[in-house]
Amino acid sequence: MDIPTTPTDNNGLPSSETQTNRRRRKKSIVWEYFTIETVGAGSTKAFCKQCKRSFAYITGSKLAGTSHLKRHIALGICPVSRQKNQMTSFTPGSNTAATDPPKRRSRANSGYARVSFDQDRCNHDIAKMIIMHGYPLHIAEQLGFINFVQTLQPQFNLVSWNTVQNECVGIYLREKQNLLNLISGIPGKVSLTVDLWTSNQNLGYVFLTGHFIDDHWNLYRQILNVVMVPSPDSGDTFSQAILTCLSDWHLEGRLFTLTLDQSLSNETIIGNLKGLLSVKNPHMLNSQLLLRNCYARVLSSLACDVLVAMRETIAKVRESVKFVKTSESHEEKFVQLKQQLQVPSTKNLSVDDLTKWDTTYHMLVAACELREVFACLDTYDPDYNINILLEEWKQVETLCTYLKLLFDAANIVTAPVYPSANVFFQEVSRIQMELMHAAMSVDPFVSYLMRPLYEKFDKYWENCCLVLAVAVIMDPRYKMKIVELEFNRIYGENAETWIRIIDDGIHELFLDYMMQMLTLPETPMDEGNDSIIKTEAPEEASQEGSLLSSVDGLQDFELYISDITGGPQMKSELDQYLEEAFTDRVEDFDVLVWWRLNRMKYPTLSRMASDILSISVSTVASDSVFDTEIKRMDSYRTSLGPATLEALICAKDWLKYGSFPQPPAL
Repeated sequence: MDIPTTPTDNNGLPSSETQTNRRRRKKSIVWEYFTIETVGAGSTKAFCKQCKRSFAYITGSKLAGTSHLKRHIALGICPVSRQKNQMTSFTPGSNTAATDPPKRRSRANSGYARVSFDQDRCNHDIAKMIIMHGYPLHIAEQLGFINFVQTLQPQFNLVSWNTVQNECVGIYLREKQNLLNLISGIPGKVSLTVDLWTSNQNLGYVFLTGHFIDDHWNLYRQILNVVMVPSPDSGDTFSQAILTCLSDWHLEGRLFTLTLDQSLSNETIIGNLKGLLSVKNPHMLNSQLLLRNCYARVLSSLACDVLVAMRETIAKVRESVKFVKTSESHEEKFVQLKQQLQVPSTKNLSVDDLTKWDTTYHMLVAACELREVFACLDTYDPDYNINILLEEWKQVETLCTYLKLLFDAANIVTAPVYPSANVFFQEVSRIQMELMHAAMSVDPFVSYLMRPLYEKFDKYWENCCLVLAVAVIMDPRYKMKIVELEFNRIYGENAETWIRIIDDGIHELFLDYMMQMLTLPETPMDEGNDSIIKTEAPEEASQEGSLLSSVDGLQDFELYISDITGGPQMKSELDQYLEEAFTDRVEDFDVLVWWRLNRMKYPTLSRMASDILSISVSTVASDSVFDTEIKRMDSYRTSLGPATLEALICAKDWLKYGSFPQPPAL
């Protein structure tokens, strides 16, 4: 809008006569809804006749125009005008506003004029926001939030704490039903991880996470329950929490493995859970599919142990890094000295977070690369007086070598997508072998530092090697040969005994799956056998190293198979798979895709593979892999009721992945 030259008063502002003339000349329909009033020297505002809200119109020599006034009426921002539904002449596309059409149609006018305000939708989105970002439920009652929302939409009605809570629980129940439908449709079993959080009130919160593969060979990792337990040290507490989970999700008879948080590994708890697993999964390797320790927590425990062993030297390094990073002048001198010495390091110094051991590792690595600068820093900056000896730097360097081993191993489970179980055997066996060699090192410092770590990790290895070996055998790139190779490296002349245990274990597991796939008394003689056996040379079933306490049923089954096939001249799917050529080891190989493509060839073995590959060796979330402390529930969450707390935590986990796909119709 062009502004003509007008007379001004002594202050250079438009005179009152001029402003009166301007108001008189206004022909736009907008002035049927607004009045103009002078509110101060050089300031004139437009007031809505309906809601009395004020808007800038003239400030000094600047004229604000009328576009914002039109939007106030046309978009329904004015609540009184919306109720009366009067401003139809400003609806986009209408030709009735020809009296004073806007120069340019805004995107807001063209897209949202017909969208009506929906209070229920707003309530739902607020609840979803609270769930996704962990905001407190009472945020909707806080003044800052209310002011912000009402600025965007004055029609928004305030919502109470109870309303938000009910909406959050409603979202949880809807998502739970979707997930329940998905789990009910999967062909295989579900593995559970059990993690424990604590609170300042000495309450325990058991996190139960389900791991499974659906019919399309997609791997899922979803929190199923968060159960508050008043006595975390009680022997049957965790058994009851697991039974609650099995009941809630209709998993009776479908539990495959249990993986425990390291803090739960006392003998009473282990005994109770072994008994539970024997009842709920009676044939699976005599309860040996119970992993007593979380992979990530074991690595964190080892890292903490070795950091404590060198705490005095590490404290010197930490203070040196703090000296540089907490003062701009000190850091400037440090950088200048680094340039003079031409130290080629590309690492950036940072002070570590004592609750995350990987930050200490990164701090030590960076400091080691810059140790020449630290060694000369006292002559360049007289304020620096920390003396780190050359021998101490060498020890830190040795420490970093073994911390890198743990860091690389832990990094596997930090990815957003949790890896399938086949990837862990090589990492765990490598740590076992490296720590074993370090414990026997001729270097007294290395053996002193690493022997306690090896003794602790060896217990973990003995507990998990069966499960991890069975999982890597399900990788067609490695099969049984990788187990033989690693066991020969670790056990030497005793390797054959361990290899036989693994071989017997996987064959017994496969026989159990065959029993599940067949209804023995009703199976016709000429049906259902092509998918199980193929003609090859006979192979004797192992009678040594059996992991099952009750083998009579399996012996009867083998006799039955021999009878219906005309003698022991057939080869099982498992033996056929093990003897076929290896799949090429390509960088982008996906073991789940391979089994999806080969499930018709190996119908029974593929069912077993789906359960095995979904086993989780770690109980913690990806953002907690490097934690040095057990997770604690904050005071706000502990103030919530158990049902509300479970709803918020589970729904947050589920909403990360969007809507769960529904199983195909039967």
